[in-house]
Amino acid sequence: MEGASFGAGRAGAALDPVSFARRPQTLLRVASWVFSIAVFGPIINEGYVNADSGPELRCVFNGNAGACRFGVALGLGAFLACAAFLMLDVRFQQISSVRDRRRVVLLDLGFSGLWSFLWFVGFCFLANQWQRTTPGPGTAQAGDAARAAIAFSFFSILSWVALTVKALQRFRLGTDMSLFATEQLGAGAVQAYPGYPVGSGVEGTETYQSPPFTETLDTSPKGYQVPAY
Repeated sequence: MEGASFGAGRAGAALDPVSFARRPQTLLRVASWVFSIAVFGPIINEGYVNADSGPELRCVFNGNAGACRFGVALGLGAFLACAAFLMLDVRFQQISSVRDRRRVVLLDLGFSGLWSFLWFVGFCFLANQWQRTTPGPGTAQAGDAARAAIAFSFFSILSWVALTVKALQRFRLGTDMSLFATEQLGAGAVQAYPGYPVGSGVEGTETYQSPPFTETLDTSPKGYQVPAY
């Protein structure tokens, strides 16, 4: 994008809500936000079932409480991060400092890459624990919730990988320094170089002291006399 700084235009420009909503990055954030709810929501509501041996509750994923806690923590973290980065996307156009814009993009890139990896780990962990779960009345009751959490964990991998790619593209766009006032230069620090003096095109007659080749030639060398006949 020509004339842009890290994927955004001139600082202080008005934000078009329609174009912002249609941006691929915005759609990916909303999708990731919805996927995160679809992961931690079912686990919180139906992820704990009554144990066969007593009234205590146990995690539906093979009775492993760590699996339920990990899924809830991962989903809640993604939910809050999507909301925060969405607000940063709205305010990104108003950030005038190129250095601050670069920090926001780097933060987005690092967090998206990290959460893509965590979603992959979470998907493998939940799928493995669900595969080892012994069938039972409680398991059958919460089976749909468990499968939904696993499925949307997989979808979250795709959406967060896509967000990582978009953040990398924004970072590679770099910045057009001509759009922003640099923080290093103060007012009046830039001085123009003096231009080359331009003449009038007419040379003065005093430029030359004497015209060339006008010296008087001495026809009689010193010490020589013309003989008289």
